[in-house]
Amino acid sequence: MIHSIRISCLKNNLCRVRNFVEGALKQHAISPIDINLMVLAVDELCANLIIHSHKCNPKEDIEVSVRKKDNQFVFEIKDESVPSFDLLSYKEPDMKDIIANKRGGGIGLILVKKIMDEIQYERNGSANICRVSKRLAL
Repeated sequence: MIHSIRISCLKNNLCRVRNFVEGALKQHAISPIDINLMVLAVDELCANLIIHSHKCNPKEDIEVSVRKKDNQFVFEIKDESVPSFDLLSYKEPDMKDIIANKRGGGIGLILVKKIMDEIQYERNGSANICRVSKRLAL
């Protein structure tokens, strides 16, 4: 079964995304720690799209879906933005630089890559599709 939600690109809608992902995952026998990690990863991806790609424009939106495929949970985040952001080509900043410069961000995508098992990105027409997945022993 696929669950999905569409939200406008406002930061306060991130709470709706977190609640949506948590609710979809709680329907399965998953530990609270695994649920929180996956919620964090999806939240970070959505926050980056809303803030950086869409500049918090409420006239634009993103769609988040989650589906279970065997022992794997697949999250798909779709948006239409130009220029698109390809997570796969993102070069991670050096943690020492982040700490030395006291940057207030820059580690979110590092967390996503550590939490999720697989990350895919594709451009389909005018849509950007980021697909991340996590395998669990259920």
